[in-house]
Amino acid sequence: MPRPFVTLSVAVSLDGYIDDTIPERLYLSNDRDFDGVDMLRAECDAILIGAETVRRDNPRLWLRSAERRAARAASGKPENLLKVTVTRSGDISPDAKMFHHHIDAGKPLVYTTTEGAEKIGDRLDVVARVIAITDQDFWGAVLDDLGDRGVERLIVEGGTHIHTAFLEAGLADELRFAVAPLLIGQRDAPRFVNPAEFPGGSRRRLEFLDATVLDDVVVLRYRPKNTSAVAPGS
Repeated sequence: MPRPFVTLSVAVSLDGYIDDTIPERLYLSNDRDFDGVDMLRAECDAILIGAETVRRDNPRLWLRSAERRAARAASGKPENLLKVTVTRSGDISPDAKMFHHHIDAGKPLVYTTTEGAEKIGDRLDVVARVIAITDQDFWGAVLDDLGDRGVERLIVEGGTHIHTAFLEAGLADELRFAVAPLLIGQRDAPRFVNPAEFPGGSRRRLEFLDATVLDDVVVLRYRPKNTSAVAPGS
């Protein structure tokens, strides 16, 4: 089966951070942007976040809109998306909200390494399906497995390590990048991506799709696999 179409969705501060270091969760987006993300989720089959995001934010990963859930059900789909997380270390709690709320699409999937699966043991058996990836191409194997499970569209919502991995491996088909009017500036706060060797290097320009102003948030969309047709100054 073909791999799913992958959309990375992220909200960042003006200085490129996705969170601050204060324990309480920072909401970078506004109501209109949250609704836009909810609309995008409704168009997808599965949603993926990293284990660090599970530990830090403990999200439920559901569709907020009752109308969108009803529309999915009317079309023969589960009301909510299949939930997916990735942990190389196996450090994830069976009490995480994503395992217990709105799981009508089936047991959430946990992708990990052989070592991670050994650490997890049978701790998640009741709440999730643990899949150990032995292929050297870890992220490609994850997408292959999701494609085999019928996932055609995947939304990836971070965090830093996950976004970096997908972009570095050239596996992101689209990037939804919401810029919030905040300056965080904290040295230890998480950024959108880590340093990495991205395809094409620092001079490669991604293909721009569009920009949408949602009150004080600007949403930019790009195609990471494509390059701009015209280079500046040409």
